[in-house]
Amino acid sequence: MQADFLIVGSGIAALRAAASLEGAGDVLVLTKAGPHAGNTDYAQGGIAAAVGPDDTPDLHFADTMAAGDGLCDARAVRVLVDEGPRYVRQLIDWGAVFDRAADGTLELGLEAAHGRRRVLHARDATGRGIGRALWEHVARIAGVRVQEQARAVSLIVEDGRCAGAVFVQDDRIVSARARCTLVATGGAGQVFSETTNPAVATGDGIAIAWRAGAAVADLEFVQFHPTALKVPGQPRFLLSEALRGEGARLVNAAGEPFMDRYDPAGDLAPRDRVARGIVREAQRTGGEIYLTLAHLDAAFVHRRFPLIAAACRRAGLDLAADRIPVGPAAHYLMGGVVTDLAGRTTLPGLFAAGEVACTGVHGANRLASNSLLEGLVFGARAGEAMRGAPGTPIDPAVVAGFDARQEQYRGEPSAIAEDEARAVMWQHAGLFRTEAGLQDVLGRLGAARAGEPSVVTVGRLIASAALRRQESRGGHFRLDYPERNDSRWKRRLMETVG
Repeated sequence: MQADFLIVGSGIAALRAAASLEGAGDVLVLTKAGPHAGNTDYAQGGIAAAVGPDDTPDLHFADTMAAGDGLCDARAVRVLVDEGPRYVRQLIDWGAVFDRAADGTLELGLEAAHGRRRVLHARDATGRGIGRALWEHVARIAGVRVQEQARAVSLIVEDGRCAGAVFVQDDRIVSARARCTLVATGGAGQVFSETTNPAVATGDGIAIAWRAGAAVADLEFVQFHPTALKVPGQPRFLLSEALRGEGARLVNAAGEPFMDRYDPAGDLAPRDRVARGIVREAQRTGGEIYLTLAHLDAAFVHRRFPLIAAACRRAGLDLAADRIPVGPAAHYLMGGVVTDLAGRTTLPGLFAAGEVACTGVHGANRLASNSLLEGLVFGARAGEAMRGAPGTPIDPAVVAGFDARQEQYRGEPSAIAEDEARAVMWQHAGLFRTEAGLQDVLGRLGAARAGEPSVVTVGRLIASAALRRQESRGGHFRLDYPERNDSRWKRRLMETVG
């Protein structure tokens, strides 16, 4: 197949990039499953932007930088918060519907580590609403073609430049060539056995970009969402942070609030601290941890969170009345394919945007509801760059700021099964990490080999980066190095294939 522009993925970053390419040439979009199977549609909480009367981009900037635990790229954060409100208003013009108060103003939610109510939401199905609006907008653009059930397995590299991708569709291997290629494949939650992510989130974009020679960075920083539904036999359904923003409380088996014991910000502390607090309290008490909304108005709870209420109902629970058992699960990957502020990677002709990319906007820990905003803003920027000057190399200032190394894998390749890889990643590269555990992960995953699943490749990259970083910061916590160490580790780790 042939196109001017190839986009691998179909979430918010991919679709917003496609919108930026209107009139520039023909666009081929590859989606691994159906168009609504990815993380965008699963995003419950909302999209953060400084659109409220008491809010400013500067305040949003400060909250994002604080959550990032010292490793945010301030340039990327400034772009995110300054351009975010304009792109959000554009989404509304394109048909996205967000909840509004009785007077017609946007109803803004509060989430952890935000100093203002700045989260726009559509009940608890915000991502689904944004995805619908973007799909309807892109569908009206002439020259955009979509291939469903198309799983990208490698990139085409010729003369040191990305010239397209190879994908599998209906047991056929298909080559798609293009002037430039965007990977916007989302995250890698399925690298872990416990995750809130859909089945398609296996890290394919990171794996194929890295194998093709693109640099990756910040992969040790994995965000584990503190509150996933924890009922035996039920999927780990995400229980949005917006629940706690509206007053839900975390309690132990005795019904006692406990987060103040682990963080002064209590239930609305940054996600990494809440997740670790939940595990520690469960260990301290020997019991389960619960989320309770029983002190809130039941009608409001069901009206505000209909999808979450329905998921709880399927598990035999009433969100408004029962204590809901919760536990952490892998949710978001702060690292990914290294890009500049225009989405350019270190491989000419290859762009990346959204969760698969690493702009540095999240640092060591993503601020709640900045993920949809990142996909929107940087998807638009990547599309503009592809349209305008696809041959322009990555900004050299970006890669100059990393502690870079070329990974050389030694030893025997492993044919480890995907489920086994996920289990060992959760056990030893999850919320609490040690040198011995990470060495065990790398030993079990073995050396890189051709044709291995993406979850194995990305799991190895995560474990390798986590082993390198001998401190604790943001989403990366080492029991053997439990303190943040700015004097040695206030730097970002980048890796290329050896």
